[in-house]
Amino acid sequence: MNRAHHWICRSAFWRKNIAEGLLPWALKGAGLGSSVLEVGPGYGAATGALSRLVDRLTCVEIDASLARGLSVRMAGANVGVVQADAARLPFPDGTFSAAVCFTMLHHVPTAARQDLLLAEIARVLRPGALFIGTDDFRGLLFRLAHAGDTCNPVDPESLPQRLRTAGFPQTAVELRGRTFCFRARRA
Repeated sequence: MNRAHHWICRSAFWRKNIAEGLLPWALKGAGLGSSVLEVGPGYGAATGALSRLVDRLTCVEIDASLARGLSVRMAGANVGVVQADAARLPFPDGTFSAAVCFTMLHHVPTAARQDLLLAEIARVLRPGALFIGTDDFRGLLFRLAHAGDTCNPVDPESLPQRLRTAGFPQTAVELRGRTFCFRARRA
C-alpha cells in the first residue's frame, strides 16, 4: 500500500467508518457463531468491533508487519492473528462458524487468486456457514488511494457466480454507491 492508503487504513476516521457504517450494514441480522475467521484485517479497523460479537476471532493477514502489529494490539483479547496467505489457509476443513472480510478483496492481485481465496474460505467453513464481506469498486478517491498499489477491483455483478463456483450456492450482493456488501452461505 502507498503512504496515503496506510494513513487512511489506520485512521480513527476509517475505524469509525467500518464500525458504524460497514459492519452494521454487512452483519445486520447475521448469526456468526462462536469461531469466526477475519480475512485481511490489515490494521484491524473491524477487528475490535468483531471481537465483541463473537467468542473467538481468528485473523489471517498476509503482511507480516501488519500481522505482528495487530497481534500486539489484540493481546489479551479473544483474537488470534495468523500471518498467512488466505489463498492457502493453514486450517483444517470446517474449522469456522463464519468468515468475514471488509474492503480487502481488491488487494488480491488477480481474479484467479481471488477465486482461490474464495474457495479456501469455503473449505475452512462449516456446512451452512456464512461468508460476509464488503468492498469498494469504483470512484476517484478509491483510485487515488490505490495509486501505485495492488488494486484489482471485484465486479459485484460477477461476484455471485464466482462465489457459487467457490462453494457458496446461496449468494446475495447489495450495492450502496461505490461499495457493495455480499453474503454467501456454504453448501
